[in-house]
This record gives sequence, C-alpha cells and structure tokens, in this order.
Amino acid sequence: MLIIKLPPPPISLLSDAALFLDFDGTLAPIADTPDGVVLGDDLLPLLNRLRSTLEGRLAIVSGRSIETLRELGFGDFLLAGTHGLEFARPGEAAEAPPRLAAIDAVEEAFHSFAEDKPGVLVERKSISVGLHFRGAPDWQQAAGDLADALAKEHGLSVQRGKMLFELRPGGADKGSAVTQLMREAPMKGGRPVFIGDDVTDEEGFAAAVDHGGTGILVGPPRHTLAAFSLEQVADVRHYLAEGAARSD
Repeated sequence: MLIIKLPPPPISLLSDAALFLDFDGTLAPIADTPDGVVLGDDLLPLLNRLRSTLEGRLAIVSGRSIETLRELGFGDFLLAGTHGLEFARPGEAAEAPPRLAAIDAVEEAFHSFAEDKPGVLVERKSISVGLHFRGAPDWQQAAGDLADALAKEHGLSVQRGKMLFELRPGGADKGSAVTQLMREAPMKGGRPVFIGDDVTDEEGFAAAVDHGGTGILVGPPRHTLAAFSLEQVADVRHYLAEGAARSD
C-alpha cells in the first residue's frame, strides 16, 4: 500500500485546540537510555505560554510514569502516564492502580534476560516495566518472545514501542486517556489535537478523530490515522512556538 507524506499542520489548528502531547520523540528527542533524555531550557516556558494561549487546554500523554514526568519538570501540567493508566492534575496526587506482584515477577525475569546482553536495558516504572533493546537490536525477536510469554503467564498486556517491549496491566491506552480527559475541564470544549511519533500514539490519534479533532504524526511517513505530519522534534517545537506567539 502506498504511503503518502502528510501535509504540515496549519497554525489555525491550534486556535480552539485541546492539545495532547506525547513526550519521547515528540517534545524531546529519543535518547539511547530512558534517563538520558534532554529537555532543553526552552521547553517548559514554551509549554506554559502555549497553555495560557489555550486557556489551560494542554495535557502531556506519555508512556512514562507520572512520577518520572514530574521528575522531568512537568509537575505543573495535566498528565496522563503509563499509556493512560495514571492521571494527575497539578499539585495533586496521581490517580493510579496499585503495582501488581506480577509486574515485580516480570521485572525480575527481564533483569535475568538482560544481565548477559550488553545494550539491553530494563526500565522500572511505577506500575509497569519496560525492556529496551535500542542498544542491542539483534535481541529484538528474543525480547519480544519473552515479553509475549510473560504477558500470557501473568495476564498482562504487552505495549510495543520504539525498540521497547513494556508489560503493564490492560484496560487503558492513550486513546482512552484522551477520552477521559475530554470529559472534564480544562480539556472539555476544545477540539482535540494529538501530537505523537510512535505506534503507541495511534490510539490517541483515533480518539482525537472520534471527538471531532485530528492527529499530527512526528517523524517519517508511515501508515497512520494522523492527518498531518511534522518531521522531527525541532519542527514540533517551532510549530508550538508559533501557536504560543498568537497571544504575544
């Protein structure tokens, strides 16, 4: 099937937007390791200006945990973490299910798998655990087989991302996060626009469309539900800066 390059999004798309932003690969370049991400000094001030322009209608929707997002500096923002399993408003405790014993068992199995494989990393999250193979792509098949087997054994869901297999409880995704946040202030009443780069963001694009909005894909062309695209993180920041400048 022919993959067509999508047009860039018009700035007017942000005029009445309820803006949902992925983090890794969208707001910041994907790093070799989960803790190697660099935000830059301009990102948080930019998001604050844009949120003001949108009358508060801005949320970060990420595979990262709420705890990690807050450590990165997003504590003052509306957050959906762990692919829609966690939610937090500024200054309030996160709403999240308890960490399952099954996740601890999977984490132990992941560490056993990774210990003799340089470049394979285990990422502990608050209610999930990820197995990264960005530094050792030859182990992708074995890592995927292990993730699938452990998910079946423990009744968990496998979340496939960029060079990552994550095991977590089921019942939520970035699309369900969009749907839940659109029911309440400040997002309610806006036109949802979801910006993301990964296959895990497709549910977010779908939910945005279902609620009368649209999606913006970051990165090279691929099969997607998004209607617009931006080539890289720098283009996302430029686009958001143009949107924020409308009220300056």
